[in-house]
Amino acid sequence: MAVKLIDFWAPWCSPCRVMNPVLEELEKELAGKITVEKYNVDENQQIAQKYGVMSIPTYIVLKDDQEVGRKIGVTPKAELLKLLQV
Repeated sequence: MAVKLIDFWAPWCSPCRVMNPVLEELEKELAGKITVEKYNVDENQQIAQKYGVMSIPTYIVLKDDQEVGRKIGVTPKAELLKLLQV
């Protein structure tokens, strides 16, 4: 089963910067188990629209390309891990 975490962010977004180290930790801890994709919403508006992203940061978890979870805003690492369930 392919698990993907999509991160919608922007360089001017303070909560996005707060979450960056958390995402980096998750990427290291779950290397080989999940894929992390990061989209700057200013540069990837079409992708943000496709997923209905209205505010950032937004984290979307896909399993086999089906959305199984979504979190918006600063989110504790434990909550993201629970969402990923890998």
